[in-house]
Amino acid sequence: MLRLITDFDGPIIDVSERYYQVYQLCLQKTKLPNQRIRQLSKAKFWELKRARVSEKNIGIASGLDELQAQEFAQLRRDTVHTQPYFEYDRLAVGAVAALEEVQQAGIDLAVMTMRRVRELEYAFNQHDLGRFFPKNRCYCLSNDYVKTRDVDDKPLLMKRALLELPPAYETWMVGDTEADIVTAKKHGVKVMAVLCGIRDRAQLEIYQPDLIVNDLQEAVDILLYKSLPQVV
Repeated sequence: MLRLITDFDGPIIDVSERYYQVYQLCLQKTKLPNQRIRQLSKAKFWELKRARVSEKNIGIASGLDELQAQEFAQLRRDTVHTQPYFEYDRLAVGAVAALEEVQQAGIDLAVMTMRRVRELEYAFNQHDLGRFFPKNRCYCLSNDYVKTRDVDDKPLLMKRALLELPPAYETWMVGDTEADIVTAKKHGVKVMAVLCGIRDRAQLEIYQPDLIVNDLQEAVDILLYKSLPQVV
């Protein structure tokens, strides 16, 4: 069988509004009462995030001093993956249609994400996505998992998936970060990086994915065109 293992945030979920809301909150909490700051537009903020500008430097670009920027960065890390901010997540454009195509084509579909179980289940319920991913096709972190770095933690999920899932004649991964590309390459899985997530093309190119595509729909189109028998 042909298998697609997809990341969740980026290919399926647009997290940009959550990240921007948390940015605004942390900026307001960190600045002094009468301090003048330069709140970035969402477009500028997301441009910096996609270019992997550090949280500290984003704080400095927003008018915070060095110490404030460090505090801002820590507060952001402590806040961005908490409720109620997950409520700001939205479906990526075209993602559901792409997942439906995958199902209809009989491609084996799995999700692999750095979300914890409760965070993934919340999103499934919020956006009716559980219909695409039975429990034996969900690879995420346990609720009590102590995270290190995505580039170290995600390959462990892939190792488990490849041991547990039935054999496939071809497996592709789709993701939006260096962790996805590193994970796939470490385990000999082909990988497509999408531009609709949290990394721009220049950052993705550093890690040399097999392909760079605009979004999940384009990735699915390539899979269907390249890998499935064509009807004459």
